[in-house]
Amino acid sequence: MCLSHPPSKSYQGIRIVNIKWADKLRKGLHGAADSLGNLCVESFHYLALFGIGGITAWAAVMTFIDMLGKGGVSVDDILLLFIYLELGAMVGIYFKTNHMPIRFLLYVAITALTRLLIGDVSHHKAPDVGLLYLCGGILLLSFSILVVRYASSRYPSSRVIDANGKEIEEGR
Repeated sequence: MCLSHPPSKSYQGIRIVNIKWADKLRKGLHGAADSLGNLCVESFHYLALFGIGGITAWAAVMTFIDMLGKGGVSVDDILLLFIYLELGAMVGIYFKTNHMPIRFLLYVAITALTRLLIGDVSHHKAPDVGLLYLCGGILLLSFSILVVRYASSRYPSSRVIDANGKEIEEGR
């Protein structure tokens, strides 16, 4: 066997060179790229979650300080604090489970529309078709929550996966 050439086989008169080292190198590069890609995505994921959570907490504190500075609290202010609370809970759930709770987005939308509705009514705006649109939007979002809850109880997720890709029990 000649040392200058890698081992080869002959197939119908064509010399086939054994290049297992290239396949191993390709698999190694693929594994390294996959690991680096996962690291980048997860780093961005956590950075974004901490950023959104921090901004939400900061906005809630600033709103609370503003309410104290005014010397009074309106229903608009309380509903705005509920929106911040729901956003914070949504970030917390997403951080722990890696799943976006759609129901919380719907709760935030309902609270925002209710805040807008109360603001319109309390400022003595003359009732018009916009009031019906707001109420219809709240009703539609409420129905959406009903559908989402029914679908999640009737057709539960087959498995829950944590941030490391490991399957966890649903009770946790």
